[in-house]
Amino acid sequence: MKKSHVYFLTNKNNTTIYIGVTSNLLKRIYQHKTKIFKGFTSKYNCEKLVYFEEFDNINEAIVREKQLKSGNRKRKEDLINLDNPDWNDLSDTWLFDLV
Repeated sequence: MKKSHVYFLTNKNNTTIYIGVTSNLLKRIYQHKTKIFKGFTSKYNCEKLVYFEEFDNINEAIVREKQLKSGNRKRKEDLINLDNPDWNDLSDTWLFDLV
């Protein structure tokens, strides 16, 4: 079965957090970075992948996305800080290990 992901993007100053869900994380991050689609992430320059979770089922990922979106910013920051305290762009280092 195809894996799905919930992911957090931010801008270079880490002032805006965007939460998305996808069944193809590599493709979706590429789309954000190249600003193929005009919308929230292109407007606020959110192209730095700072957090993601993997799921076996897209429906589980969607439920988790909604849960994360309903939380406050501190909870989102806490999740990022657990695994990525420097808020590095994960797509620059080990994202391609998912391939």
